[in-house]
Amino acid sequence: MKDITVQFLGAAGTVTGSKYLVETADKKILIDCGLFQGVKKLRQLNWDPMPVDAREIDCVLLTHGHLDHCGYLPRLVDLGFSKRIIGTAPTLEIAEIILRDSAKIQEEDADRANRNGFSKHHPAKALYTVDDVETMLTQFKSVDEDQWIDLAPRIKARFTYVGHILGATCIELEVLGKILVFSGDLGRQDDFMMFPPKTPPRADFLFVESTYGDRLHPKENIKERLREVVNQTMKQGGTLIIPSFAVERTQLLMYLLWQMKMNKEIPEVLMIMDSPMGANVLKVFQNHKKWHRLSAKDCNDMCASFKMTKDYKESMAFIEDESAKIVIAGSGMLTGGRVIAYLQHYISDPKTTVLIAGFQAEGTRGRQLLKGASEIKMYGKYYEVKARIEEIRGLSGHADQQGILDWMSKLKNKPDHIFIVHGEAHSADALRSKIESTLKWDCHIPELWEIDEL
Repeated sequence: MKDITVQFLGAAGTVTGSKYLVETADKKILIDCGLFQGVKKLRQLNWDPMPVDAREIDCVLLTHGHLDHCGYLPRLVDLGFSKRIIGTAPTLEIAEIILRDSAKIQEEDADRANRNGFSKHHPAKALYTVDDVETMLTQFKSVDEDQWIDLAPRIKARFTYVGHILGATCIELEVLGKILVFSGDLGRQDDFMMFPPKTPPRADFLFVESTYGDRLHPKENIKERLREVVNQTMKQGGTLIIPSFAVERTQLLMYLLWQMKMNKEIPEVLMIMDSPMGANVLKVFQNHKKWHRLSAKDCNDMCASFKMTKDYKESMAFIEDESAKIVIAGSGMLTGGRVIAYLQHYISDPKTTVLIAGFQAEGTRGRQLLKGASEIKMYGKYYEVKARIEEIRGLSGHADQQGILDWMSKLKNKPDHIFIVHGEAHSADALRSKIESTLKWDCHIPELWEIDEL
């Protein structure tokens, strides 16, 4: 083999399942270990054999704790991976929360499918269990941001702040004298809660995300738009359901709604945060204040303005209460979680508003609603969509096309090559075209399983 190769085991031609295997003659390093989400064809990849033996991987480096970047870890450990899983402290704490929740949901879904008989698999089973997650957690090792760590002779890594969510970094990997930079998911310059992303000094090979590579974020006033949706729903005595990602997005929505309530821009209405995972992430925010803009007082006051559910029984009490309310619940793409129970009860009520507040991958219920689906399937049953479906695009935690270009252009050298990853085909190609026309840098959009020599 060449001195260095990279194999694209995920997030190539799609926006999920991030996994990049960097290999030298005697070392295999996996950057991210994400779960495939969305359409069935992608989800099936989580069950298919990997083209690399998990026992041969020497370490995993995590850019951040979102499921599409860490959600395959328990499965990898079950397949024989036994070495270190390395990331910043907040990334590992968030990954622990997300993975425990993911395993619990998978176990519950498998049990429900077996009891109700709506799975094609007999018996239905979870990809991994809560016990698998507990085993995996013993392999976590935290590192400081912006400090080089040695992984092997002539191989070292550094984690650099990029916003997006708490703990998120890009990863600089120096291998045999070459600098490989993996962007992870880039945050925004003007994020309400995160600081602007930092750019590493150099990159010989750059692996850059392209989630929003084909667009610019809208210039709409986010607070004004949110206030409009809230007041319109409350005026007709309805329920506002906001499916939300538990990490950063839930906390941001809480913060904005709390501010508006304090300023009397919205009515005195019951506000519910129904996400055990989101509540746990709030604790991580309080434990790692240097990673975000919010003060301890802001966090405390914000939390006090919301009812936070303790268990599913309390969720059901809120669901059965027909009075006007605002509900923030996971999951953000409506692929599972507490929000499904709310939708089952309210999606066919015309007084209801469902506010989509984040990226919706192809094949998810969130994408179906945005496309105007007249019915959606939940746990084997179809429900007619009579609720009003609204969207706020400006809340995305991802850099848009210009944000990606600005981040890249701060490199002090011209990289030998750019690999455009973590984006649907049209987004990746639009970013490729823009980079080639403005920066005059060579780009390539890799395919899944592709191996490239560096």
